[in-house]
Amino acid sequence: MTTTTPAPPRRARRRSRFLVALPFLAPALVAYLFFVVGPMIESVRLSFFDWTGFVGAPQEFVGFDNYVRIFTQDPVFWTAFRNTVIWIVLSLIIPLTISLLLALALNRPLFGRNLFRSVFYIPGVLASIAVANMWRWIYNPNYGIGASIGEALGWPWLADIQWLGDQNIALYSVFIAFVWQSVGTNMVLFLAGLQSVQKDHIDAARIDGANSWQVFRNVTLPALRPTMVIVFVLTFIGAIKVFDLIVGMTGGGPAQMTQVLALWSYQQSITNHEYGPGNAVATVLLVVTLAVVLPYLAWTARQEDS
Repeated sequence: MTTTTPAPPRRARRRSRFLVALPFLAPALVAYLFFVVGPMIESVRLSFFDWTGFVGAPQEFVGFDNYVRIFTQDPVFWTAFRNTVIWIVLSLIIPLTISLLLALALNRPLFGRNLFRSVFYIPGVLASIAVANMWRWIYNPNYGIGASIGEALGWPWLADIQWLGDQNIALYSVFIAFVWQSVGTNMVLFLAGLQSVQKDHIDAARIDGANSWQVFRNVTLPALRPTMVIVFVLTFIGAIKVFDLIVGMTGGGPAQMTQVLALWSYQQSITNHEYGPGNAVATVLLVVTLAVVLPYLAWTARQEDS
């Protein structure tokens, strides 16, 4: 009589695979600890000190005074916080929706499909500062494209709009440039995810009488779940640390109405030589990121296991 050895628990198998892969991961892990984790810890440490950033200048421990200062005495912080939240919410809705629709459209056998894919992807490989300069020219009220279109169509009011000078619309004008730049990259990720959708499953669903929406909801969307996780995390991180576009187009103005947390942390530390409050803002940014990304990753991991 033969006996079968029970399979080890899933957690034990994962630990075993991790130990096997650890020697290969070690070089990258060491570099990550040195260049990423180390500066993060140093940034958190400096948030408890008063320091001008100059070599030789004393670092005076002040405890939580920097956090009390940014929360109660710094009106720019709350403006930057609000703008960052607006940017994140819009980024998780508008670019992702457009990218998914483009991926679904360009996954079909269309004439010139590869050309359209390349055209939509090109903005994603451009440097953000170059995109900022280009869109700043587009928004120029004197010789930009908006002024030219307004003149051609007989709409003089279009040339009078201060896209980057109006406090009410400046943030959204910069966001349009962000959408233009980020849609193509997410589209490529969704296209890669669509390749994992089994054509047999789609055909079987259609044979059962499912319409296009039912096929998408019950077949395509579940197959895209791993891609959704990647796109969500990358989009959230890219949105919460947006910096280049703001610097290149508005510098945080007008009247700090396009200020965001990443830029305000930089300006406090580098421009104002107040490394304590600047790193306190960066620490708040880190805490918000971890508070959103880690539970989301844990939830998606449980969903995949179940």
